[in-house]
Amino acid sequence: MLLRDINEVPAHPYGQGALKRIIFGESDGAPTFAMRVFDVPVGGASSHHAHDFEHEVLILEGEGVVKGDNGDIPFSQNTALLIPPNELHQLVNTGTSMLRFVCMVPLHGEDGYPS
Repeated sequence: MLLRDINEVPAHPYGQGALKRIIFGESDGAPTFAMRVFDVPVGGASSHHAHDFEHEVLILEGEGVVKGDNGDIPFSQNTALLIPPNELHQLVNTGTSMLRFVCMVPLHGEDGYPS
């Protein structure tokens, strides 16, 4: 079993001003999924993209909109999102404080796919 303080994991630039932390992945022995945490500043966003796998997102802090095939859908703290494969999407911070979310993808989603 691994325990990790997510604030101690190095953050890397991602999207439009966002930071990504890979909390657990293949290098940690995870056999199936990668867990990542994103911090998006006010006015920032994840990348606008689609990929061939689904992923799950849990909003920990903040609020915003997810831009998708069906327009902009608002979300806030404690919202969970299931983004299907091949659906264009982007999470945008429209709030007044940092947006933080957890995102789970299959391991191949962290190995070269933007997510």
